[in-house]
Amino acid sequence: MKTFLQLTFFSIASLLFFSCKEKVNKNQSQAAVTEQKATKETKQDSGFTTVETAIGELRLPPPYHTQPSTKISQIVNWEENEKPKAPTGFTVMRFADNLKHPRRTYVSENGDYFVAESDDAKNSANQIRLLRDTNADGMPDENHVFLENLNQPYGMLILDDYFYVANVDAVVRFPYKEGQTKITAKPEKILDLPSGGYNHHWTRNLIANQDQTKIYVSVGSSSNVGEHGMDKEKRRANILEINPDGSGEKIYAAGLRNPVGMDWNPVTGELWTAVNERDALGDKLVPDYATSVKEGAWYGWPYSYFGQIKDPRWKDKPHLDKVEKAIIPDVSLGSHTASLGFQFYTAEQFAQKYKNGAFVGQHGSWNRSNFAGYKVVFIPFTNGKPQKPEDFLTGFIKDKEESLVHGRPVGVAQATDGSLLVNDDDAGIIWRVTKK
Repeated sequence: MKTFLQLTFFSIASLLFFSCKEKVNKNQSQAAVTEQKATKETKQDSGFTTVETAIGELRLPPPYHTQPSTKISQIVNWEENEKPKAPTGFTVMRFADNLKHPRRTYVSENGDYFVAESDDAKNSANQIRLLRDTNADGMPDENHVFLENLNQPYGMLILDDYFYVANVDAVVRFPYKEGQTKITAKPEKILDLPSGGYNHHWTRNLIANQDQTKIYVSVGSSSNVGEHGMDKEKRRANILEINPDGSGEKIYAAGLRNPVGMDWNPVTGELWTAVNERDALGDKLVPDYATSVKEGAWYGWPYSYFGQIKDPRWKDKPHLDKVEKAIIPDVSLGSHTASLGFQFYTAEQFAQKYKNGAFVGQHGSWNRSNFAGYKVVFIPFTNGKPQKPEDFLTGFIKDKEESLVHGRPVGVAQATDGSLLVNDDDAGIIWRVTKK
């Protein structure tokens, strides 16, 4: 993991980024037009900017209001009698443990649980594990290594007698029959994907539309803010749309720095995603977010954030045409929280307030002076519209002063019985949250 050395940034900016090709007077005129187009959605206040999101006003400080910081967590294993904390009325227990960095859980229609055991390239188990509950008690009693020899797998999907896997560098598929416990067939590659880059943006997620005619593939950026050149960002910071055979690729939405979790809003039918935003502008910038994803839309990265707030690292080449059309995301989730997992809750087990709301797994910060994230938050929805998020599963931080944490929640999934599964990858545990 690398962090921009912001204290020397402005003195070396011309060496790190593209030189400006537009004439100064052209930039000035374009800037004037953009400023004149500011509406009630964006307001300036002594360097702070207030934007209107779907859940209300969000006030953001200017860049470098605080100096960029680094605070790396250290994992301290959970004791047998320790567990995360859920709200009153819920019980938390271990669903599975002793796993090899369980990053995500995919639940099939027949109730099988597929777990991507995946990590940074040098540490990844590169396999998918199958957990099965054969006696309907809500806990797995079978455990199989389902697929091996993958390449940092994350996204999984069962569609038309195929089991799809999103590796870091390709989408592949295997012939699949419901109930089988192991796949040994060779993969069929249907789509090459760009790989490598900054801060381990290696996760590639998959989701199909309702009629199963299209697959959506999330691909994070290769850099923090395009510092290696935008030629390295082709087909990245995007959600791609393809046909089930890999043909017909198009960019569904762009300017999303690292979109990972994806799910369909059960009321409106909109695609939603959780996005891990950029680093090195200070403790309070830039907030991660969850948002509806509009087809053909541009969400700002790397030139701006939360609409028309310009990233100062592109001051010499601001791309005002892109800035002008950037969409403000719907729900701010806090800066540097590493909001990655995303799941709408459609079951009946939890109280009515949770129905059709969304859970977000926050993997936790490394680049701010105090920890943020390291929890699961819940976004209530009313008639398909988001409300302000609230904490749901906490207790992952053991000692914030000593930088000690028990684990890092990431993937979230709805189990067949309506309980919530939370992948705690660094701890090797999947937690199960049920109503008492």
